[in-house]
Order: sequence, then structure tokens, then C-alpha cells
Amino acid sequence: MQVSDISTQTKKMIDDLKAICTNFGLGNASSEYKIITEVFLYKFLNDKFIYEARQVVPRLSMMTTVEAEAAMNEMSDEDYELMLMDFGGGTAKLKKEHYISYLFNRKNQNDFHTLFDETLIDIANFNIDIFSVQTGGQSKIRLFDALSQFVIEQEKKDSFCRALIDKLVDCSFDSVFDQKYDFFATIFEYLIKDYNKDFGKYAEYYTPYSIASIIAKIMVLKETRNITVYDPAAGSGTLVLALAHEIGEDNCAIYTQDISQKSNEFLRLNLILNNLVHSLPNVVHEDTLLNPRHLNERKDGLMTFDYIVSNPPFNTDFSENRDTFAGEKYLKRFFAGVPNIPNKNKSGMAIYLMFLQHIIYSLDKNKGKAAVVVPTGFLTAGSGIQKKIREKLVKEKMLRGVISMPSNIFATTGTNVSILFMDRENKEGKVVLMDASKMGTKIKEDGKNQKTVLSADEISKIIDTFNSAKGKENFCVAVEYKDIEEKKFSFSAGQYFDVKIDYVEITQKEFENKMESFKSRLETLFSDEQELKEEIKEQLGRVKYEY
Repeated sequence: MQVSDISTQTKKMIDDLKAICTNFGLGNASSEYKIITEVFLYKFLNDKFIYEARQVVPRLSMMTTVEAEAAMNEMSDEDYELMLMDFGGGTAKLKKEHYISYLFNRKNQNDFHTLFDETLIDIANFNIDIFSVQTGGQSKIRLFDALSQFVIEQEKKDSFCRALIDKLVDCSFDSVFDQKYDFFATIFEYLIKDYNKDFGKYAEYYTPYSIASIIAKIMVLKETRNITVYDPAAGSGTLVLALAHEIGEDNCAIYTQDISQKSNEFLRLNLILNNLVHSLPNVVHEDTLLNPRHLNERKDGLMTFDYIVSNPPFNTDFSENRDTFAGEKYLKRFFAGVPNIPNKNKSGMAIYLMFLQHIIYSLDKNKGKAAVVVPTGFLTAGSGIQKKIREKLVKEKMLRGVISMPSNIFATTGTNVSILFMDRENKEGKVVLMDASKMGTKIKEDGKNQKTVLSADEISKIIDTFNSAKGKENFCVAVEYKDIEEKKFSFSAGQYFDVKIDYVEITQKEFENKMESFKSRLETLFSDEQELKEEIKEQLGRVKYEY
């Protein structure tokens, strides 16, 4: 089957599941994303289990899916257990009664919804040691929950679960498991596109795949192994997944934290789809700024990381914890200070500055590298926390460069954004400042939000030019740290571009004619100005007080 056919089939199944939610009154409900992602994941895990069984038991590889399932059902308990022991850690282990076919064959039973829910929960409990996400309190959030609970009318619960299982039987993911990151990135983006909205305390900013790819290809210039990758505001995981793919999924471990339950559920799905199950124990659901949970033996207990990528929320109300962050316990981490609480619009508090300081503090002291999405205004702010952070990056020589992106590159925000690249190893190298703000084509997304899309050629130009560390007229400059200090620590590329004046040769007569024309025009303007003054005076003289 062609990749395009697999993609079409997979997207159709997602659309069918969304249609079922709509038919049962759950379209656009807060529970819809949970139903779609969990049912999709159940299908993925079921078909991957059969795929892995064919790798482990050679005779099954010669059979159809139906025949392979029948053969596994006929295995003795001992043989079945031996087969499970040979499975890799990236595949969920299923009991025979967990198969989709098992549920499908029993869908006409009374209280089918109970069997459906209990099956999902049993799969989750059977695999909880690996396929779970931690909370800050170290308890584990399991893979599945009961889904029929979201259908309020008792008499419709069975029909709802039957409709779901029917759609799962209709298609097969057999060919999906030979696909790579690019395929799953596209499918994942399609899967969650309707649920990529602000949710919970911190806004969930979804990073477009193209931006994630640019960041990854700029950060990873050579083969590396045994690398730690971290995102303190991971969202659905687009940035860490792209970076892990560029490094090599087997060459790195991913660590994330995010306060949003919804984001963590998306992230878990993303990791499973991309064969990064070994990083699931490092996914933490907790407030990163208040309670960072990735710890080591350092005096303050916090880990440092080789690579950090993040697109943190820019503004949100954190007034409740503001004074705590400003206390002595957090002084080293938030070295540049904490934004004050405004009298009005507390939701405008610049929380991205807190995440940025946390990221700098969490970088490996010798070779750490980071890329962070920031508001473009950060690059030139003349004072305050923004400038203190920029000064630190320059004085400690840990800046690699900045790319100012086109407006509306994120459909979810109209804020102009830039990507800030840090590199502890760039002590003597050039700092690359790039203005890519004029790139891209503007389109309407779903007929609503305007979005700027970069072409493949534009993406390549950004990556290749930045990595070359060479200037390009009115697009990119490569400067020394001292040059940035002389410009009052401005990170804006435009302030370093050469100003060029075009000279045109003219005769003396042409010059004299132009000067006469300018003088004549000025005399006319002065005359008009005098007439206007006299008219205004005249009009004012006519104004009288009436009583």
C-alpha cells in the first residue's frame, strides 16, 4: 500500500470517530479529544501487537491478520506468555480478551459498554509500569479511562461503543508500522488539529511541524549519542519529537513536564506513535516553575540537560505564585528577576521570562544547547528582565543566534515570534542574527485565522544560511559578542544591517533644476501655511459666547 493510501485511510478513520462523537452529542464537547485519542491509540496498540507477534513468531508472518489472531487464541497460556516475554519494550502487551476482534464478536451482548470500558482499563492496568505518565506526587496516570461515561443517556451507551468498535474493525494499520517520523508527525497533527486550543492554567501553544523541523536541523549538526532532551512546557511534544528524530530515537532520552493534563495525554500518544515508549516514565504532569520534578544529585536537586527546546506560554496570570518565585529558594534559578503583578490585566504577566530563566539554569554547563520561541519584542527591550537575560547570554558567551520569524507563523497567536538559540560551546564563534520576517505565504486556515506558511525552499534557505554562520544582505548577519555589547545587547538583525545609499549620476543643469523645483515647492507650502493660519484666526474671531 502506498504511503498516501495509508495516510488517507488513517485520516478517514479519525474523521469517522469524530462523526460518531457528533452523532451522540459529543461533538466539540470537552470529552471529545479524550474519546478520539484513546480509541485511536487502542487501535494502534492492537494492530502493533499483532505486527510484533509476527516478528516474534515466524509462522504468524505467513498468515493474514484473522489467521494470526486465531493462531494466538489457540496457544497454550505458557506459549502465549513466552511470546509476550520476547516482545520489545515499545509494544503494549495484550491478553487474548483485549483484541479488538474479541470485542467485535461480543458487541451485541447486553451492557456491551461495560465490557468495552473494562477492556480498555484492563489494558491500561496490565501495562501501567511502562505506558503511564507520572504526576508531581509520583502517582501514575493510566493509558485509558472508561469512555462510555461521557454518554449521559444510559440507553445509548451500548450503541456508542458498538459504533466505535465497528470503525476499528473496518481498517488495518498493518502497513503503518514501517513508516517513519514524517508520516506520524502528519497524522498526529491531523488527529489533534481540532483540539489545539487554550486549555487549563497555561495556554497550550502548538508548534507547527515546519518550525520544529527548522529548530531540530539547526541544533543537531553532527551525530550524537546518549543525549538528554528536555522541554519544560512540552505541550503535545512537537518540538522534542522533531529533535529526537534528528538525533535518532535510540540515541536520546526525552524528559518533559507540563501543567496541563490534556497536553500530557497528547504527548504520551505522540511518544507511543513514534516508538519513544522508553521516555514515557520521564513525562511528568506538574507545574514546572513551582515544582520541577526532574532531579539529580546537584545541590538544589535539578537535572541539567544536553538539549532543551521549548515554545512556552508567553503571558498568563501567575500572580498567585509571584512572591514565591521572588523568594530566596528560587533566587538562583530566576536570576534576572520576576515580573511584577500589574494593577490590571494580570493575564498579561510575561510568564515566558520565567520559563526562559528556568531553561538557562537547566542547561548543561559545558555543552548545553537550547532553542526557545520568544516574542520578538524580547530582542530589543531596553531594560528590565529581558535585557538582564540578554546580557547574561552575551557575557557568558552562550548565544548561537536568533531567527525573527514571519508574522502569523503560529495560527493561534498574532504575536510576532523569534527563535532564540543558545549554545554553551559557542565561546569564540560568530552569533547569527537572521530576519526571516518577510518570508512565507499567507493563507486562511479553516477560513478563519490567517497563517503564514513557509515553502520547502524557504525552510532550506533558513537552515542552510543559519548553519553556515555567514552574512547575507538584508537577511542575515554574523557578528561578534563585542558587536552586540556595543548595540546595547540588541538581538535584532535589522540593527546590524549595513545602510546603503543608491547614487545616481546627474548633470549640473539637472541638479540646478531639481533644487529650483524643491525651493518652489517649499515656497508654495509656506504660503499655504500662512493662508491657513489667517483663516484659523478669522474663524476663531467669529466664535462668541452665548447665554
